[in-house]
This record gives sequence, C-alpha cells and structure tokens, in this order.
Amino acid sequence: MAIQQSDVLYTAVATAENGRDGRVSTDDGKLDVVVNPPAEMGGSGAGTNPEQLFAAGYSACFQGALGVVARQEGADVSGSTVTAKVGIGRNDEGFGLIVEISADIPNVDAETARSLVKKAHEVCPYSKATRGNITVTLA
Repeated sequence: MAIQQSDVLYTAVATAENGRDGRVSTDDGKLDVVVNPPAEMGGSGAGTNPEQLFAAGYSACFQGALGVVARQEGADVSGSTVTAKVGIGRNDEGFGLIVEISADIPNVDAETARSLVKKAHEVCPYSKATRGNITVTLA
C-alpha cells in the first residue's frame, strides 16, 4: 500500500547537474559528489556513479530493516553487514538494473540468517520500491 503525502516523515532532496557526468548534491549540503560514468561504460570513472549511490542507499536501508526484523525475532545482528551489488545493463527499453543483496550476520546460524534476510526484504522500503520492477536476488 502506497503512503500518502500526509504520511511522509522526511523528504530527501538531491539535484543533479549534467546527468551521469557532472555533480549531485543535496539541499542541506551533506552530500556533494562528482558523478562520472564508470570506465566499463565508456566514462572516466573518476567520480562515483548513480549505481554506487543506489547501492549505498539500498544497503543502508536494508541493514536498518534487518535490525527491525531482528528485534522482533529476538536475534542478535550486532556486527552484521549488508552489501548491495547494483548492476546496470542493456534491456529491451534501453537500460535496466539488477541487484544482489547479501548479509553477513556473525551471531546467528545460517538458517536464521537466511530467514532474517528474507523478512528484511519484505519490509525494506527499497525492496518494496523495486519489487516487480527489477530483479533483486538475496545471496
């Protein structure tokens, strides 16, 4: 179910200049980065790129969702990490994304870790936003 504008608790605002080969900054000045296409896509690779920024946001959001689920389950996820790999490639409409999410949760057994990751994927706002739009694999 989609949220309504009245439900919004926070809105991030970022502005890009010159698209994938320029600069991206937030209205509060906390993020101000040069973006360049990666060398694999014919760019200089000198700056970061939108896929890295998406991977950073997705992994942080997923880690937060993992913490929520772990508290509900009484599981210890201290010391855990979440990695998001975001790929970009050509598809029928031009370009598309693919994501792989993996988590290292040292204080639980493998079965519990898989269960927590699956549940986090159900509640993570990034996972909800991408569901049905791009392939997201849980590794």
